[in-house]
Amino acid sequence: MTLSHPLAAAARRAALPLALAVVALAPCRTLAQAAASASPASPASPASSVSSSQPAAAEWGIVIHGGAGVITRESMTPAREAEYRAKLAEALAAGHRILERGGSSLDAVQAAINVMEDSPLFNAGKGAVFTHEGHNEMDAAVMDGRTLAAGAVAGVRHIKNPIDLARAVMEHSPHVMLSGEGAEEFARSRGFAMMPESYFRVESRWQALQKALDDERRAAAGDTTRRPQAMYSVPDERKFGTVGAVALDKAGNLAAGTSTGGTTNKRWGRIGDSPVIGAGTYANNRSCGVSATGVGEFFIRNVVAHSICALVEYRGMSVKDAADAIVMHQLVEQHGDGGVIVMDAHGNVATPFNTPGMYRGRMMADGKVEVSIFQN
Repeated sequence: MTLSHPLAAAARRAALPLALAVVALAPCRTLAQAAASASPASPASPASSVSSSQPAAAEWGIVIHGGAGVITRESMTPAREAEYRAKLAEALAAGHRILERGGSSLDAVQAAINVMEDSPLFNAGKGAVFTHEGHNEMDAAVMDGRTLAAGAVAGVRHIKNPIDLARAVMEHSPHVMLSGEGAEEFARSRGFAMMPESYFRVESRWQALQKALDDERRAAAGDTTRRPQAMYSVPDERKFGTVGAVALDKAGNLAAGTSTGGTTNKRWGRIGDSPVIGAGTYANNRSCGVSATGVGEFFIRNVVAHSICALVEYRGMSVKDAADAIVMHQLVEQHGDGGVIVMDAHGNVATPFNTPGMYRGRMMADGKVEVSIFQN
């Protein structure tokens, strides 16, 4: 017996939610496979020794990073290392002061990132690298874990602190991401000063571009001894330049932010993962906050930041296990270099990276400053 037309329509309506549920669950297979590969019974990844341990839970605190890549003791002078450590400690202190007096995680994240954006040491703000055409194009994003509000900017050239503009997008516009001239028009409407391009000129960054261009010319001429360095922000360190912070305030709210100058010699308005919510930046009080650094294309394809938080929320994994599953297994299998900083709503922290080094630090409720650069 065939169904009458009204009954057939009802049957189709009843089947629709089930069909949608099946479609919605399909992407989770990748996360499940990554989680399974991170189990103790599975063989260790070649880069698994790079991952950091997860500390005991704390009431509140902040964790930061200043980029990951081929950063080794052998390639860095003691004086240069001391500079990085001091600036990371300064950034931690700026965020921690706000949290200590009861300020918001958003304010803490913004303050910490501002310190790194104002330093020529990091590829963000003042120290942003140069594009193929010789400009500085910066991206940033921020997200509120309490409300899931988010703001981002991409390809801005004259903004001293792109993380500030990203927050303005979140709080004073109906949008999530603005780019290029439109983002700067919005910035002017909010009273942001337009910095001259000379402000962002750091000689070491300019020379990095010249080296990358020279390598391109040599490669085009058939010289195989010099390969283009376009994927690296600092060729001598092969560092993926990005800065980021995740904070948990005394009210129990998470926030995450990321700011970057992108990659040296990037072309055609390339945008990486940093301003892409869910890829390079994500925060949700129900799971965790994440800021990423690495080859942005891999982090976008794998929706890295949200994937980690999904494992925490839906599979009940610790932030360490969830971050390892994505960074130390899923990305490693795809040859996707980089790292993340992660914090959950209990103050548990993870900072795994699958490269030789990552500038990173944390400062929890006890006020202890922890800054690290290398694997061990």
